[in-house]
Amino acid sequence: MKVRSVETSQREQVVDITHLVGDAVFDLSLDHGVCFVFCPHTTAGLTINECADPAVGIDIRKALERLVPDRRDWQHVEGNSPAHVKASLMGASVMIPVVDGMLRRGTWQGVLLCEFDGPRTREVWIQTGS
Repeated sequence: MKVRSVETSQREQVVDITHLVGDAVFDLSLDHGVCFVFCPHTTAGLTINECADPAVGIDIRKALERLVPDRRDWQHVEGNSPAHVKASLMGASVMIPVVDGMLRRGTWQGVLLCEFDGPRTREVWIQTGS
């Protein structure tokens, strides 16, 4: 398993981590199989979506804000309940096929870390297997 750190600089941010995942697959020397990426945080999540246009990340954040507004009636005392809900909607993991030592993904697809309670240093855990 490889552990990679991701620095976020905003309260909510979508970060393309495809290169980190691809580098870890190379380091782990997997030729064919699957790559499992896990985010061990409750206020950040992972998704696979278009990474060519940064506007997609902005649109994801805007849509989640409409679905999960920052209101005052949340029960969680830390005040970051919207971040927990948004991370749950994104999910904590993604899986990507590996073929010939490379991530096998659609033309525009990338692995995105979705930060909802930043800025922070986040970890992603990357495991490969056949």
